[in-house]
Amino acid sequence: MADFATDPDSDLLPAAMAGDRQAFETLLRRHYDRIHGLAWQLTGSRADADDIAQDVCCTLVEKIAGFRREAKFGTWLCGIVFNACRDFRRRRRSFKGFTERLAVIAGLTRGPDGRDLHDAFWLKSAIARLKPVYRDTVILVAGQQLSHGEAAAILGVTEATISWRMHEARRLIAAEHGGN
Repeated sequence: MADFATDPDSDLLPAAMAGDRQAFETLLRRHYDRIHGLAWQLTGSRADADDIAQDVCCTLVEKIAGFRREAKFGTWLCGIVFNACRDFRRRRRSFKGFTERLAVIAGLTRGPDGRDLHDAFWLKSAIARLKPVYRDTVILVAGQQLSHGEAAAILGVTEATISWRMHEARRLIAAEHGGN
């Protein structure tokens, strides 16, 4: 269980969890930039981040009463945002794959020949080119300044795995830029 006394949101949580709208609104105002920023980092799109942040705020209305104080509120909230982004990516991949296959079948476009993937690969930043497990780890640890323990709890892995992923991400980025 997290040390509730050190949670910067401990002044508002009991009331928000009990249904106090003012306390809940204050919590949302306090954390909205973090919700939106993490969604933006994970999706790479401001428009997608807008949608996800709105969904997270709506979801939070239902979930806050179930907050068990096993982590700081901010860490728990990052987990909700992370899961919302993961679900969003799954839905998008599924729909994108369907529309691409439909376009090929309908003769509206040729099948992928690899050039588009190659071009997209080189246009993305070094972090965006990392495998999702590394990218997500880097975003949570470096982008959101979560501890390895907090990131581990969100991703469902051990702290040692987070440390290893951060080491690998650094190594991969350094190798890409010609250094080791």
